[in-house]
Amino acid sequence: MATLCNYTIVVITIFFVHLVYFSVTATTIINNNNGGFSAHLIRRTSPNSPLYRHKNNKVFRRLMGGDMSGYPLQLDPISNGHIMKLSIGTPPSDIYVLSDTGSTLLWTQCKSCKTCYKTKYAMFDPRKSSTYRNITCSERECKFVDDYKPSSQSPSFCQKHPTRLCTYNMTYVDTASSLGVLAKETFTLTSRTGEVVTLEDIVFGCGHLNYEPVSTGNEMGVIGLGRGPMSFVSQIAPHVGGNKFSYCLVPMRTDPKFESKINFGNGSEVLGEGVVSTPLLDVDDSSNYIVAVEGISIGNEFVPFNSTVKPLKKFKMVVDSGSSIGHLPRDIWDRVITQLNKTLDPELKPSIVYNATADKTHYLCFNSMTIPEEPKVAFHFMGGGKLELMAEQIFIKSPQEENTVYFGIGCMDVYSGVDSGLFGANLQGNLLIGYDLDRNVASFKPTNCLN
Repeated sequence: MATLCNYTIVVITIFFVHLVYFSVTATTIINNNNGGFSAHLIRRTSPNSPLYRHKNNKVFRRLMGGDMSGYPLQLDPISNGHIMKLSIGTPPSDIYVLSDTGSTLLWTQCKSCKTCYKTKYAMFDPRKSSTYRNITCSERECKFVDDYKPSSQSPSFCQKHPTRLCTYNMTYVDTASSLGVLAKETFTLTSRTGEVVTLEDIVFGCGHLNYEPVSTGNEMGVIGLGRGPMSFVSQIAPHVGGNKFSYCLVPMRTDPKFESKINFGNGSEVLGEGVVSTPLLDVDDSSNYIVAVEGISIGNEFVPFNSTVKPLKKFKMVVDSGSSIGHLPRDIWDRVITQLNKTLDPELKPSIVYNATADKTHYLCFNSMTIPEEPKVAFHFMGGGKLELMAEQIFIKSPQEENTVYFGIGCMDVYSGVDSGLFGANLQGNLLIGYDLDRNVASFKPTNCLN
């Protein structure tokens, strides 16, 4: 476990996968909001969550890209992770899946499992559903998982055997994995207005060989909300008013019983006074939501990104709700910390802590009973947008040491020479964040997510 000032933090890895957008044949019965709908996001530490108070409660895993080395995920007792409750099949069977903006496949464990991790809930049995249908090698949806085929399967397998079942093998950086068959099924969920949303012919993975290194007994799969044809967002896009969604996360230190919300299609737009929008970057082999940052303001001082490794004037940031805290490339992090130290009271005794054993990350800690109101910190996006964050988003108080606060943006050694960073969950609290993939824009709006 990675510890900063006796406070446990998490390492999240950026990954890159090769996917292109295709519309699928999902049909939907939606009666509210002109086609769009909103749903609940349950905190994993919420009393309403099936994962509540489990000793092995973890953050989300990230998908292992083809050329991405595997960085281990660490346990994080204050994970801002969220789950969604869905029902699958006809008649419906409830499943609880991890909401993940960093991967694209919706999958769940299925009977009869050859190897599956234990679950306290009934596993989905496709043989008992009248709406379940396997996808074969010859169908176009099978191409969505071309980069996620079992290693034992030759690249020409589907070409030679078009009537065989389409298989997938998803591997995540914490060594979790799911191997199974691609299929179509009917999914239902209850919207925030209480109406039942029915989604037909959704492509998903029916996992028959699954591994979970630290099983809670409650996890049943993942709902991928990233960019790509298999993404839940992409699949329902033609039927809800567009390929767009937004979410509003309550702050990390909020009472876990308060739920966050997620909006799909029409009604998910981020509009009104105070909205900051910036283009989403089209990065090859990426299913992440990536924006470009030109610099960071600390108080009245602007700290630009001037890479000493490459002649670049901006760096990429993955907007990732599954990461507990943010991090910056080393080039700009050093100068941000230098400027931050100039503004902090010397009596706070700011110091840099380096964890060399686990996540190999640098952090700034200082002594304080309260979170400081100054300095103000703002991100300057490509295109001129400036997003000023509140003190409780930037500074995090240790729950174990009442006189310790840390700057909620670290710097991982693995990114010391890279122009990439993470806009983590601590930075996203009380922000309505929207992704419009039709316009290729990300938008941020300061919002009280408790309302």
